[in-house]
Amino acid sequence: MKRTVEILGIPFYNVSQNAFVDELIDAAVNKERRFIVTANPEIVMHAQQDLEFNRAIQQADYIVADGIGVVKAAKSIGKPLKGRVTGYDTMLGLLEKANEMKMSVYFVGAKPNIIDKLIEHVKCEYKGIEIVGARDGYFTASDSEAIAEDILVNQADFVFLALGFPRQERWISTHLDKFDRGIFMGVGGSFDVLSGCTKRAPDFWVRFNLEWLYRILSQPSRWKRALAIPRFMLAMKKQRRHG
Repeated sequence: MKRTVEILGIPFYNVSQNAFVDELIDAAVNKERRFIVTANPEIVMHAQQDLEFNRAIQQADYIVADGIGVVKAAKSIGKPLKGRVTGYDTMLGLLEKANEMKMSVYFVGAKPNIIDKLIEHVKCEYKGIEIVGARDGYFTASDSEAIAEDILVNQADFVFLALGFPRQERWISTHLDKFDRGIFMGVGGSFDVLSGCTKRAPDFWVRFNLEWLYRILSQPSRWKRALAIPRFMLAMKKQRRHG
């Protein structure tokens, strides 16, 4: 049984970044199905208010801590996690392994020009990967069924969705029962970074767990989203008091 740490009702899988990638690769090799949610404080707080979204992510096989706030929250209740497990680093790790093992990938999400650049980058840098499908994120509910069918027909080993939350998690939750294999994971803005269209925070910011601040400074429009952090801290304070 996998070990989890509950933060505001969300069970976080206690695993290291590298061990998690290895675990997912094993599942893919064995043609198993997995649904992964990479959750930060913003996602945790959204799940408190949106019960439909909460139900969707509770279906996941793994919810991992993509956010230093979650890691610190676990430590504050005396149940430390092994560290952050980010969507971007998990995707990179899986692509590297998939490249070595000549596995297949399907990409869904982002703007049309970004998905085109992403495909170009993956074909150049990961020559062992078979891209069995790709679709930008501008599609309707009726298109959704066709995309799911295409993924099913092509039997992708890995399906990465860069639709932003809560849309990407809802998409996976809605269509998951159609599949009996494949690693499904929402990766937010990771296509923008991997394609080279957006820069990831420099190493200094990553090392000191300040990626969130770097994103706000480089994209001021995100400041409203950052308000979830103090709300999360307040909710954790209440959990500690009553826990």
